Amino acid sequence: MKTRRNLKLDSTPTFHNLTRFMMRAMLCLALCMLALGLTAGARKATIITFDAPDAGTGAGQGTTPYAVNPAGVITGWYQDASNVYHGFLRARNGAIIAFDSPGAGTASFQGTLGYSINPAGEITGYYIDAGDVIHGYLRAPHGRFTTFDAPGAGTGPGQGTGGLNINPRGVIAGNILDSNDVFHSFVRAPDGTITTFDVAGAGTGYHQGTSVSSVDGLNPAGAIAGAYLDGAYAWHAYLRAPDGKITLFDVPGEGTGPYEGPNVTGINPAGVIPGFNGDASDVAHGFVRAPHGTITLFDVLGAGTGSGQGTFAECINPAGEIPGYYVDASGAAHGFLRAPYGAITTFDVPAAGASSGQGTFGVSNNPDGVITGYFVDASFVYHGFLRNP
Repeated sequence: MKTRRNLKLDSTPTFHNLTRFMMRAMLCLALCMLALGLTAGARKATIITFDAPDAGTGAGQGTTPYAVNPAGVITGWYQDASNVYHGFLRARNGAIIAFDSPGAGTASFQGTLGYSINPAGEITGYYIDAGDVIHGYLRAPHGRFTTFDAPGAGTGPGQGTGGLNINPRGVIAGNILDSNDVFHSFVRAPDGTITTFDVAGAGTGYHQGTSVSSVDGLNPAGAIAGAYLDGAYAWHAYLRAPDGKITLFDVPGEGTGPYEGPNVTGINPAGVIPGFNGDASDVAHGFVRAPHGTITLFDVLGAGTGSGQGTFAECINPAGEIPGYYVDASGAAHGFLRAPYGAITTFDVPAAGASSGQGTFGVSNNPDGVITGYFVDASFVYHGFLRNP
């Protein structure tokens, strides 16, 4: 359902030192205050790692956090030792609750995946049934499930409906894969009414079509940001207003070959849109689009310049802070946070692997600047992390 990963490419700001003016007559007190100031300036973000209790420990298995709400509650999924997916909720105190949607299959690569969580603790995602068909769900804070299928969703293996975003009002946005294996997008109102939509110019071939970005591609006002694949499999970006009006936009330097072009990864309450742009060499570059349309490109120092490498902006919070990861010249990933004014802080989970396909992947952040994501260790096992500013 998360089509943007078909791309071939696939901070907290630096602490400012506080200046303190001391009275010369109180030298001892001044020295104490200076010492405290230096300690505050040297304070570093903290990283907590975690695993769902039943997560598998084989290559490709493990825990994948995907979204964090304002209260610091995290959702995502884990893959167990039998390669079955299960959703999870991690409370702020670290307690982890596993959940499975009614109807979820129990065979390898079936099960339940959590994608987005709103301030009330409502979760949306999708489950894969025993026939490998995909269905959307809404999980209430107390654990009650409502499952749904969008009109036109296919019923064959790999087809169906995927919930990817939920906003504070309980509106859900996601994607549909129809019986012809073409993608379409939908909006589900709190009363269950589902509206589907397509962007003009979207392709109608295999795995072409319209998609919304996951985690925070739907803002509180109901604006949706996403991308579509055209008939030549090139990506293009769009913004859908709450009234349904669609605005297309280009990103400077975007490639026009298969799976090149902009991948949109979110929209915040102010309408700021982040993403990453695949150029003609299949290198990713981060971008941020202001509400008035101005686009700023950015690259993290140390990002590789080969195919599949570069800078991947993944999300945005109300303050305009953008988390993500960059892939270096060896193919290893490292987390980053870009401040609203452009400063970039990089970070690595100490236990992350350093080889190609391993490393630290920042995925989502909340209004307090808490980042969640996953890291892949030297054995290619997935683990969750939480980075506090």
